[in-house]
Amino acid sequence: MLRLMHVHAHPDDESSKGAASTAKYVAEGVDVHVVTCTGGERGSILNPKMDRPDVLENIAEIRRQEMERARDILGVTQDWLGFVDSGWPEGDPPPPLPEGCFATIPVEEAAEPLVRLMRSFKPHVVTTYDENGGYPHPDHIMCHKVSVEAFAAAGDPTRYPDAGEPWQPMKLYYHHGFHRERTVALHEAMLADGLESPYAERLEQWKPDPEHDNRVTTRVPCAEYFHVRDKALIAHATQIDPEGPWFAVPLRLHQAAWPTEDYELVQSLVDVTLPEDDLFAGIRERVETMEA
Repeated sequence: MLRLMHVHAHPDDESSKGAASTAKYVAEGVDVHVVTCTGGERGSILNPKMDRPDVLENIAEIRRQEMERARDILGVTQDWLGFVDSGWPEGDPPPPLPEGCFATIPVEEAAEPLVRLMRSFKPHVVTTYDENGGYPHPDHIMCHKVSVEAFAAAGDPTRYPDAGEPWQPMKLYYHHGFHRERTVALHEAMLADGLESPYAERLEQWKPDPEHDNRVTTRVPCAEYFHVRDKALIAHATQIDPEGPWFAVPLRLHQAAWPTEDYELVQSLVDVTLPEDDLFAGIRERVETMEA
């Protein structure tokens, strides 16, 4: 069986980044495991209908329940690394991060439980965020750091010797879900259909960055699973407003205008030909040969 591991910072990230390709691979029989670094305890309540004192007082437990629902919708297994959400530092200059939060833990220490999970689950492919975290939340950047560290260390018997038998994943990818090319395509599809685009202001302010925009190497066709992604998103009721911007683009338009989820292949221990349309390109044949 092929095995895929997604490493995310908070509950809801697994549903907002790569969830449709996750559902596609699950449907194909791939064993998909989500690792959630923190409990999202300091996350803001972004759905006005859930912005209530009783929710705020129990946010940690509610977010765990939301994660369980999303996990079941996507058909994945999941583990918590157990670190505490760092929160989004607001202010100019931003205040120091809370003591003991995820982003303040030394990388080698924070990576140990992830190395342990990689060695037990034995993923062929690992996905995470780029060096900017996808966006510069401290936990997203830290998630990137521990994922890169764990990918490099999991197969090395001299590193983390008490974290299980070594296992080396074959490929490491970064998510690129909100790049300019995709945003322009969705924007233009909305205008062509006579609808108001939710991306107009963002595109006006978007500074071109050709180097970053050209980082996508792998586009996974998964439009038929966008509805599963949407259900998983809605399960995170404290974070996702069903009437908010996440769902401003009608499903039919999104499927037609941009039917893929996009990734950057960062490391590969197998021969590949770019661009790809499959996270397991170069791996399927090797696994089938090993099993034969």
